Amino acid sequence: MTVRVLFFSTLRDLTGAEEVVETLDDGRVWRVADLLERFHARHPGLRAWDSRILVAVNREWTDRDRVLEDGQEIAVMPPVQGG
Repeated sequence: MTVRVLFFSTLRDLTGAEEVVETLDDGRVWRVADLLERFHARHPGLRAWDSRILVAVNREWTDRDRVLEDGQEIAVMPPVQGG
């Protein structure tokens, strides 16, 4: 399974990437939380943002229990602020 992960704002800076194509091919069921944990392991600075990270799958807000499917787009972003 392959998903496209988009990072925004500060999270883009922490990962050094705006977009990553991630292959999840170990045969298990992957959830949003599992994918985030994979990126926390690669980029420890993300962990400090964990409780505030917002996630959308295919442009719809979602929770971390959502099961991922092949070809999905996952947007990972810090809290949205307005003024």
